[in-house]
Amino acid sequence: MNLQGKKALVFGGTSGIGLATINMLQAQGAAVVAISRNPDKAGDLPGVELVACDVRDEQALAALFATQAPYDVLISAATGGERAAGPFLQMDLAGYRGSFDKLWGYTNVVRLGTEHLSADGNIVLVSGAPARRPKPGQAAIASVGGAVEQFVRAVAPELAPKRINVVSPGVIDTPMFGNDAEARGKMLAGATAKNLIPRAGTPEEVAAGIMFVVQNDFVTGTTIDVDGGWVHA
Repeated sequence: MNLQGKKALVFGGTSGIGLATINMLQAQGAAVVAISRNPDKAGDLPGVELVACDVRDEQALAALFATQAPYDVLISAATGGERAAGPFLQMDLAGYRGSFDKLWGYTNVVRLGTEHLSADGNIVLVSGAPARRPKPGQAAIASVGGAVEQFVRAVAPELAPKRINVVSPGVIDTPMFGNDAEARGKMLAGATAKNLIPRAGTPEEVAAGIMFVVQNDFVTGTTIDVDGGWVHA
């Protein structure tokens, strides 16, 4: 897909991976709308329309899609809410269930957003490397990521010729890991020490993976790993 003159909606686009993706979309000539639960926390986004919307709110989301129609690209890196972590047998089950808000948010984006997507449009969702190689304490994030990836494989034939793909990041150096650079650096180094590429990734590296599936019209129903070799370590 040539993005010149196209319109892209990016959920979770005000920081980290979403923000890096917006910058790349703009560089390719796309008009971009960034959607976030908290757009007031957005950084400097010149030329980008900022919209407040929670992907879990179906009524608000349907209204947003109708207002923004037509569009050519839907990208969602929105978490949908809190994510539970820690040993499964000690995990608060309410927190575990709440982790699936990410899946329900993605479901809403695809179900409600496809109607106004252009005929050659495409959707990209973001999962995570633990979906296929979880480590202890990652039962919730692995379960949700696995569900997202299977969801995309299942719906791709139904959406064709419109395309849908997943990008699966590993450990990425984003603000979610805290503002203390020294502490964050030590934590990220420990988390990635056994990777084939033993460092944290950057938001721009993940955004490049997203751009690949957005622009390659011969890719659908698949998962692209951008994880430094996490799943092979």
